[in-house]
Amino acid sequence: MHLSIVIPAFNEARLIEQTLRSVSTAVAGNAMLSFTSEVIVVDNNSTDNTAELARQAGARVVFEPINQIGRARNAGAAQATGEWLLFLDADSLLSPGLLTDILRVIETGKYVGCGSTLRMDGLPWWANLTLQLWTSTSVLCRWAAGALVVCRRDAFQAVGGFDQELYALDEIRLSKQLNQWGRQRGLQFTILTKHPLETSSRKLSLYSSREIASQIFRIFFLPNKTLHDKKHLSVWYDGRR
Repeated sequence: MHLSIVIPAFNEARLIEQTLRSVSTAVAGNAMLSFTSEVIVVDNNSTDNTAELARQAGARVVFEPINQIGRARNAGAAQATGEWLLFLDADSLLSPGLLTDILRVIETGKYVGCGSTLRMDGLPWWANLTLQLWTSTSVLCRWAAGALVVCRRDAFQAVGGFDQELYALDEIRLSKQLNQWGRQRGLQFTILTKHPLETSSRKLSLYSSREIASQIFRIFFLPNKTLHDKKHLSVWYDGRR
């Protein structure tokens, strides 16, 4: 089995090296399992040296000029050669244990894909409560967090990949489509819980609680207008890193 690890990155010079080191460590830690892998970093029109650092770390770099997370993920998938795709955010760390869990899911032949619960350190009480609510929703509805989405390549292509009309939460739509595609073929989509993905809580230091609450409010009450225009999604697209 060949696994393509796709990492979209926009101005991630501060974190891309440690993310790629985590991937290398996770792969090396599962060397006894029967799989091969490739790492593709999608430079999503960065203005820093993200691409150069990724190349130095041994990743293949693909350029996507339009700054949109779904386009970046799709651009990486288009260049991937694996039967399975693993989308990992550039501010997240892939652990050997989580990769083991993913590979075991793949080996069963019973799944179309999977996501993972998340771990963020140093959260204030309100953010920790929000994460707990998301975790419960994710597991119950089988919706993957965008920080980690894994799926069969043929399923990804069949459902059209990430929806490029959306500038955020496109991973939820993809999860729904993969769930449906899988059910029609007797396959499951699951959320792994044993080894939560460690992902950055940097937005909590870059944005005030008021800014974050305002963003959540807009998404919840004005989803169509908000999710289809990145000018309404400053937490994702204003470039703070």
